[in-house]
Amino acid sequence: MSDIEISEALSFEKQICFSLYSASNAMIRAYRPELKALDLTYLQYIVMLVLWERDGITISALGEKLHLDSGTLTPLLKRLEAKGLIQRKVNAKDERMRFLYLSDSGKLLKQSAQAIPEKMLCKSALPIEQLAQLKQQCDTLLKALSNQSG
Repeated sequence: MSDIEISEALSFEKQICFSLYSASNAMIRAYRPELKALDLTYLQYIVMLVLWERDGITISALGEKLHLDSGTLTPLLKRLEAKGLIQRKVNAKDERMRFLYLSDSGKLLKQSAQAIPEKMLCKSALPIEQLAQLKQQCDTLLKALSNQSG
């Protein structure tokens, strides 16, 4: 590679990583006012989204689904439990397995959260088809990068 090609490859404006990072940060900031009303952080919200779909999931399955390690997940779950939204229970047959269950308050919170996806769609100002395509492309990129590092 020539010096010009190296300089172009290292051009800040050409870095997809920064575009993804900036868009992710902007998305999380856009969620903040909606989640503040629910007293949830963004990561707490995505945990709740999974639990609203799969109440009784194991902690390890949740970590795999969200691509979060136990060092990130454990304090997050402790905070949700302290808020009274979830319960962590040990499997009687295998004490190493822990399951997560929604509390009654956690189940009720789902009703308050129902309007968030539509509000975020409006905030994005993009057609739903374009957002679906973007999600699919991000999922494809994640899979490709995960295969490289594994």
